[in-house]
Amino acid sequence: MSASLLVEFFQQLPMFQPGDDEELWTAGLQDAMRTFRARVQQRYQEGTLQRLLVSSEDVKARQAAALALGLVGTWSSVPIVAAALHDSDALVRRFAADSLWELWFRGGTPEQNARLREAMLEPNAAKARQELDALIEEAPDFAEAHNQRAIWYFKRGEFLRAVEDCETVLRLNPYHFGAAAGMGQCYLKLHRPHAALRAFRQAVAINPDLDLHDTIRLLEELQGE
Repeated sequence: MSASLLVEFFQQLPMFQPGDDEELWTAGLQDAMRTFRARVQQRYQEGTLQRLLVSSEDVKARQAAALALGLVGTWSSVPIVAAALHDSDALVRRFAADSLWELWFRGGTPEQNARLREAMLEPNAAKARQELDALIEEAPDFAEAHNQRAIWYFKRGEFLRAVEDCETVLRLNPYHFGAAAGMGQCYLKLHRPHAALRAFRQAVAINPDLDLHDTIRLLEELQGE
């Protein structure tokens, strides 16, 4: 399957223009994205989208592939989409970062993925924690479940426990820039600037577009590096 059809599908998505009503544009985009997803699923295999993202010289094709993999891709696409975080085109990098989050939430079975999203929406903090614990016990290799529990710990000031979960996330998913950045924030709260700097450097090595460069420079200056 050639890239031209994928680009055609992609270019039919509405682009926000100055003066547009944002709510109406967002509603229209949601409908258009559903159409884009259905068309991609009908015409393209995941492997084809991966190859387009990696090797196409057409920047529009890479943009479309990065977006599409977030909509229809599986866990197997994570390394390829992560590599696109270093693409020369800013929009490819942005779509790749957004798509990685979608892929990470598909790291378990469909039922486990649904349970994770339900736990995130649970308004009762204690119950949410129970659901995350149960999911992790059942699926210890589900990296995003550990990451969401790390976020739970961070919000409650349990920074050491959050670090432990972030370390597990990065062992299971070395492309998780969110966990690396989160670990850096935990170390700052724990007054461990050397460890924070190391974590932030790891995060930007994965995703250079993260807004951490000023923080890294400040930590380097404070530590005389």
